Amino acid sequence: MNIEHLKLFVRIAATCNISQAGLDLGLSAAVASSHISKLETDLGVRLLHRTTRKVSLTEEGLAFLPHAEDVLNGVEAARAAIGAGSTKPSGTLRLTMPASFGRMHILPALPGFFARYPEIKLDLKLSDTISDLVEGGFDLAIRNSALKDSTLVAKKLTTDTRLLCASPDYLAKNGHPEHPRDLLEHACITLAGLEHWSFQTPQGHQTIKVQGQLRADNGDAVREACQLGLGITINSRWSAYKALRSGQLVEVLPDYPLESNTAIWLVYPSSRLLAPKVRVFIDYLVSYFGEIPYWEK
Repeated sequence: MNIEHLKLFVRIAATCNISQAGLDLGLSAAVASSHISKLETDLGVRLLHRTTRKVSLTEEGLAFLPHAEDVLNGVEAARAAIGAGSTKPSGTLRLTMPASFGRMHILPALPGFFARYPEIKLDLKLSDTISDLVEGGFDLAIRNSALKDSTLVAKKLTTDTRLLCASPDYLAKNGHPEHPRDLLEHACITLAGLEHWSFQTPQGHQTIKVQGQLRADNGDAVREACQLGLGITINSRWSAYKALRSGQLVEVLPDYPLESNTAIWLVYPSSRLLAPKVRVFIDYLVSYFGEIPYWEK
């Protein structure tokens, strides 16, 4: 049984895309397809369902996958035991992430990553629309929402603390709210779909349906509108920390924390065998942000 064929099969299981898996391993689509056909012939079973849009594992493929991963892990362990397998990770790593977080925090992390791993290329999709990892052929996603797909694995990358902000000019003109219910008398800038703001109070949970003249579907736009004095808004600390430190924004109602169970997550397919380029990128980001990220200090 050819080890390279097993590597290709495991990558196809992770990407659900023969062409992308072949590209990751330096193979053309035609050669990758030929290798998988040869593996199926050797095993005497069909491992993949093939359609024009994607591929998926057959029942036999699902049963075979963990054993293929065990074989590859065993090979890597054997090579490591004799000092082999030291080739640097390489290839193109395809990532999708929220646009604001990507621009503010991932791009600044890349110089150090590229210096450490010059053989890895990154293909980034920066969008606030959540992309399907399998359909899009992505190796990894950065998300700030809960994981709903049980076929994916989520690893917490860092915090996503939410807080209320306003500009000093707005508060000078309109006064400081002293209780969440006071927000009913204020202009509130809302992110699309988040018109109900929930707070922790001494009396328990309290939800306020806020109103205002402005709603937007982008966190950067909401923060910038807040800086312009257009109202009070919710923002992530990772987004607003520079404006808070410079005094362009101030925190509102700090004694009434928002009820929020959010974080920034690394999300990837549940195959146990991560490509080296994915593993080193995950490890690099976890180390880069640390237990307490710089925007919380």
